[in-house]
Amino acid sequence: MLHDPNQQAELFPTLSDDELERLKQHGCEIQLAPGEVIFKEGDPTYHFYVLLEGQIQVTKQVGGEERVVTVHQPGEFTGEISMVTGETAKATGRSLGASRVLKIEPEAFKQVLAECSQGAAVILAAMARRSHDLEAQMRHQEKLAALGRLSAGLAHELNNPAAAGRRAAQQLHAAISTVQSRLLHLCEELFPDAERQLLIDLQQEAIAYLAKAPRLDPLTQSDREDALTDWLDDHDVTDSWKLSPILVSAGISEDRLTEVASQFSAESLAEGLKWLTETLSLIGLVNEVEQSTSRISQLVKAIKSYTYMDQAPLQEVDIHEGLDNTLTILHHKLKYGITVNRQYTADLPRVCVHGSELNQVWTNLIDNAVYAMNGKGKITIRTSYANDRIQIEISDNGPGIPPEIQSRIFEPFFTTKGVGEGSGLGLDIVHRIIVKRHKGEIRVTSKPGETCFQICLPIDRSCTQPCAESHPEA
Repeated sequence: MLHDPNQQAELFPTLSDDELERLKQHGCEIQLAPGEVIFKEGDPTYHFYVLLEGQIQVTKQVGGEERVVTVHQPGEFTGEISMVTGETAKATGRSLGASRVLKIEPEAFKQVLAECSQGAAVILAAMARRSHDLEAQMRHQEKLAALGRLSAGLAHELNNPAAAGRRAAQQLHAAISTVQSRLLHLCEELFPDAERQLLIDLQQEAIAYLAKAPRLDPLTQSDREDALTDWLDDHDVTDSWKLSPILVSAGISEDRLTEVASQFSAESLAEGLKWLTETLSLIGLVNEVEQSTSRISQLVKAIKSYTYMDQAPLQEVDIHEGLDNTLTILHHKLKYGITVNRQYTADLPRVCVHGSELNQVWTNLIDNAVYAMNGKGKITIRTSYANDRIQIEISDNGPGIPPEIQSRIFEPFFTTKGVGEGSGLGLDIVHRIIVKRHKGEIRVTSKPGETCFQICLPIDRSCTQPCAESHPEA
């Protein structure tokens, strides 16, 4: 909502009585019931209204929420410049309480403008200012909505490893107590030095395997567990079903156990394998805590790098680092069906840019690709440089952009998404940041199975010279 009285007067002027009488010759008065919608966002045609009594609220969908743009008072009018150009309605208008309005058809309204009266000039100027102001407001709201989406994803990403870390830490208490008791029992009563050394060797082999082994697919894991359970049962080892998953994950096979078993008594073998599985379980819990807390640290580091927190707004930036940070932050959208193929050129020069704004470009392009592919597909990111210019390509194997709309995708408010799913400002922001803010170029090619956004940025911009142009979102 606007607070500057002068700007408020320019955007929402009150028409004089004489102008109202003149406009009545071109329209008709109608009564509106409380909550009645007079035009809806996305409508292909709508009318010009002058409010005579009551209030009209104008709203717009942003990020899935309905945001209030303004509330019109008597003497004010509603209708945007797009109704003159033939574009769809950019907002929704509804009556607050009972209202009375003057309704003017689009063709009759064009005749009003053609008369070039003082009132027509005021109306046209206000409509143009509103269109500009609405675009600025929606661009700001789009940034806030994008930040909200990222925050929600990051909260989810941070919560999972944090919860896993807490669970593992709780289990460590019991595991440590059990291992200590069993280790004391083993050392004092059961094993001579040679057998103890065999168990220690087997433990070290398992630890080394765990550090580098890939995770088995569920079917292979299950088959190996069944085979190892049978072996343990044949050698009178109790709780075999508990031991076998841990031993299989550590790479210990029946053959290796047969080799070890030949040097143990039945009682010492069972006790030794239980000690081994419990120590491996303990190591696994410690690894889980370490990996979980490491994941949190990586995300926090990525957030700081992504936003260039506490750093100069214009600086030399590693493009690859920015792309990787963006992929880390968008991991929650990529991990369930998106394959990312990085084709980074070696020794890519650093470039002087507004780092956080450039990361917003990568976010919008990658997020659009995920949406276009419905969360399933492949994204390829290529980088290269030549002739003092860096080139970044972000492509996907989705259905493509229809040829008839490719020329319009960078227009403000143009979107193929449903009402409330997108504001149509994402690619407009991308274009402004690349072309106007950084004096670069952006091109798009698209066909079914391949859409590619190609961005070129100059390398030789000096970080010592501030940009003369104002921020594109201001």
